[in-house]
Amino acid sequence: MTVMVRILPILGVTFIDILGFSILIPILPYFVKSFGASDMTVGLLFSTFAACQIVAGPVWGRLSDRTGRKQVLIISQVGATVGWTMLAFAHSIGAIFFARIVEGISGGNISVTQAYVADLVEPAQRSRAFAYVGAAFSSGIVFGPAIGGILLARFGYSAPFLAAAALQLFTLGITIFMLPESRSGPSDIEATKLRAVIKSLRNERVAPILWQQWMYSLALYAWFGVFSLLLKVALRLTVSQASYFFAAFGLFSAALQVGVVDRVASAFGDRRCSTIGIAISVLGFLLVPLGHSVWTLVPAFICFGAGMALSRPTITSLLTGAAPEQQRGTILGVGSSLDNVSGVLMPPLSTGVLGRYGSSWAATPSFVFATIALLMGLAAQRRESHASVAHVAEAAPPA
Repeated sequence: MTVMVRILPILGVTFIDILGFSILIPILPYFVKSFGASDMTVGLLFSTFAACQIVAGPVWGRLSDRTGRKQVLIISQVGATVGWTMLAFAHSIGAIFFARIVEGISGGNISVTQAYVADLVEPAQRSRAFAYVGAAFSSGIVFGPAIGGILLARFGYSAPFLAAAALQLFTLGITIFMLPESRSGPSDIEATKLRAVIKSLRNERVAPILWQQWMYSLALYAWFGVFSLLLKVALRLTVSQASYFFAAFGLFSAALQVGVVDRVASAFGDRRCSTIGIAISVLGFLLVPLGHSVWTLVPAFICFGAGMALSRPTITSLLTGAAPEQQRGTILGVGSSLDNVSGVLMPPLSTGVLGRYGSSWAATPSFVFATIALLMGLAAQRRESHASVAHVAEAAPPA
């Protein structure tokens, strides 16, 4: 409970921020298609937002190492408020793309939030802390789509986007007046040099985790890009029904992260817990071709939710533990940018596969990259096991 109390302000900010963001997720594809856009255009819209964040992530992460986390969060929240307000009044595909560009350039929440949490808790408690952040994230996803579905049904597309902007504005007020700065002073000057950052990224402890995280994020973003459209094609769900389905998924994920992740991570360690989670995700993607009704598709979503809940917090915990303290925000920003590279590449691919080959093949890109991430995790687990045995052998007294 002490961990939760220490990070409670950032949990509140995360919850409200994601509450607004999750209003957008299931609705945006339908909104874009209401202008006559293709499935590929929907994927390109997700990619445009992610492309902007590729550049923004390391910049904001590095700035947060130098000047503090709070200022960067404020900038991000201002940008999100402006972007969602513009989206509410967009009357063309071009205006929608411009609104997402504004939000993407200013966005820096994810990596800065992770760095903020890592600043506040001890290494041994990070997997639990990141699980709480994940639960706040998932709890926001529970209520956001449901609220969005109700507002859309009664008032049309503008209402959910304006609600998201209002929530983001409220979050901005919390950040300004209630959120303390997590860094006591500026970083050492060496931490701000690009050469030092590149050196740390080549570190044998950091680089393998970043690569594995990226492979898994390629799988996740392929799935996120095709999620709502799959529900429409395979299950014939309306936009409001898709929002409620998404809310149920968020509730399941939040329950897992509060009640299960910490226990599994404590029992098996972050490395094994992340491997278990990715393996469950692979199983979920394998089940997608069998889903032609709500009840036959539910097992795939259960596996996906459980896998993501177990793997994402523990991979982040592994990365923060391996990253040099004075470069933590920067390296987490690089990890966020790799996520956004996934967001550029994968939605057009997965939506293109769906459009050309049908719903049975929609999870194929996700399955391929999740399998690669799983193999990388198993290889890392084997290396760590061998290193541990060698260390014990070296420490043993001579016979």
